[in-house]
Amino acid sequence: MTRVAAVDCGTNSIRLLVADADPATGELVDLDRRMTIVRLGQGVDRTGRLAPEALERTFAACREYAHVVKEHGAERLRFVATSASRDAENRDDFVRGVMDILGVEPEVISGDQEAEFSFTGATRELAGAAHVAKPYLVVDIGGGSTEFVVGEEHVRAARSVDVGCVRMTERHLVREGTVTDPPTAAQITAMRADIEAALDLAEQSVPLREARTLVGLAGSVTTVSAIAQELPAYDSARIHHSRISRDTVHGITEWLLHSTHAERAAVPSMHPGRVDVIGAGALVLLSIMERTGAEEVVVSEHDILDGIAWSVA
Repeated sequence: MTRVAAVDCGTNSIRLLVADADPATGELVDLDRRMTIVRLGQGVDRTGRLAPEALERTFAACREYAHVVKEHGAERLRFVATSASRDAENRDDFVRGVMDILGVEPEVISGDQEAEFSFTGATRELAGAAHVAKPYLVVDIGGGSTEFVVGEEHVRAARSVDVGCVRMTERHLVREGTVTDPPTAAQITAMRADIEAALDLAEQSVPLREARTLVGLAGSVTTVSAIAQELPAYDSARIHHSRISRDTVHGITEWLLHSTHAERAAVPSMHPGRVDVIGAGALVLLSIMERTGAEEVVVSEHDILDGIAWSVA
């Protein structure tokens, strides 16, 4: 066993996994897995820069994670940064801050690398699962981008496109600095058109309709699963490998897009940091299911973070 630590810093959240990995058996045993909503991508789509307050929220989470990594005695640490830090003009400020706190340089990876990690993390344990057919289409719906990966044991085709729950919310649902609550029909139509254009782009290089199993990753998907199951609190064990039908996703998406902030916040499994962006994230998922014809999505709690951990091990 090798004790490893992995950090995935995305547009909306930053996550840590400390685990014991055994490459010989394919076993990854969690010691600590946690997530903090930091909204690093706040305003990046509009300004092209990481906001000072977003950087400070992220650095505060890094200081907490540094303590956890040290406490568990991880032998190796890898820090991967995704969409927001790829886009930002001042990403050097981000890199320096992370190095000062954690002692490692954040790797601002490409969309293709992000897709590879997501695929590995999501599918490594699916090989022997019942009623799961290959090829897989893994979709990782993040804050700033969505990754599409088709493959069997390994990636066959991948594409990252710039649609995510934060980017779509900021681009289409914000007026004069405030999220429209609930959004207008015109706003939803414009957001849907943006998502459909991104799917057209993804389909140029990824055979989205060839997959026999759709695997959905990240907070928008897991939150939809939690809502579908009417969980009294977020329950990772109940969410992992749950199956949600397209009709159920459609109904939940409609409700999320027509509910108020207070109604969404009252959902017991809803993380406070997702209340304003979950409608957009659910619409991305629904659009993917409708485009591919998938009757259901298999929800995975194992994703890019697990793929990063395996790359270290």
